[in-house]
Amino acid sequence: MAMLAVGTTDAATPPEPSDIHFQVLRNGTPFGVHRVRFTRTSTGELRVDTEIELTVRFGPLTVFRYEQSIEEAWDGEDLISLAGATLRNGREYTIDLGRDNAFADLIPSSHWRGYEPGTEQILNTETGEPMAVTITQLDRREIITGRGPIEARGVRMTGSLSVDLWYDEDGEWIGCEFEVDGQSVRYVLL
Repeated sequence: MAMLAVGTTDAATPPEPSDIHFQVLRNGTPFGVHRVRFTRTSTGELRVDTEIELTVRFGPLTVFRYEQSIEEAWDGEDLISLAGATLRNGREYTIDLGRDNAFADLIPSSHWRGYEPGTEQILNTETGEPMAVTITQLDRREIITGRGPIEARGVRMTGSLSVDLWYDEDGEWIGCEFEVDGQSVRYVLL
């Protein structure tokens, strides 16, 4: 994970990423999960599977539903492929990008790799298109997780939303906070 500017890693021997599991809270109430799983293929490529499931109900009615299933394949620092499907409030998106894609040099918006301050474009994992962003460094702070408090470094990614992303000293993604439609959303690492 040498891409991550907010953590400190040895580029020659990057640590093997650990699986990530968040409970997602909306205004302090659980409303879904976000999981990232890492596996190595027999050829040494890193496969990253992301699953997001968010649902808001009002009584028996579902008033908001978001599901995303994304598979990334990495060869070192090179994105080899990105494929997946997203369902956002009844609208479906699919992507299937290979190594020859013109956007393969952009970091996907899956957040686990982190972002360099000053980054101006990332790859939107819903649409497969470039997304204009501004990435700024945040002050260090303690993030409360299901594993206890963790000292974290963060970045703010501003684009269609303003999202604060938090990473531990090893560069592992440990938290996320943003507001959308007047609702506070927070990811709590389990």
